[in-house]
Amino acid sequence: MIRLIAVGLWMCLATLASSYGAVYYMTHQMPGTEQDITLGGLDYERLRPINVPILENGALQGYVVAQLVFTADGDSLGNSAIPPHPFIIDETFRLLYADTSLNFRRLERYDLDRLKQQVRETVNARLGSDLIQDILVEEFNYFAKDDVISH
Repeated sequence: MIRLIAVGLWMCLATLASSYGAVYYMTHQMPGTEQDITLGGLDYERLRPINVPILENGALQGYVVAQLVFTADGDSLGNSAIPPHPFIIDETFRLLYADTSLNFRRLERYDLDRLKQQVRETVNARLGSDLIQDILVEEFNYFAKDDVISH
């Protein structure tokens, strides 16, 4: 009986000591590099795919499908009265739809850096702050009209 009580007491002490050690270790770690600290507050938000019709000579040729991800400061994004998602989608759609240099037969030649920079600058200007840090292209495809299955 005494052995059972001793084993139970030993397990309680071992559990308390390991819990204390884990909490001490987690609270007294050295901070990481400056890069880790800088990127720690950024949130990555994925946008829904954007479907842009490509018209040439008054006829539908196909669709450009783009999916973007943007980075923003987590605190600023949480405190923002207006979510930036619809503004980014709107601006991307406008730029792709109105761009006459977009050659749907050779999308690999399209200047994505210029598109990302224009979207970021315009959206930040519309929101009145530098909320959007960067825009990343996750997907950028072209689908010919014949390849699209309609219901």
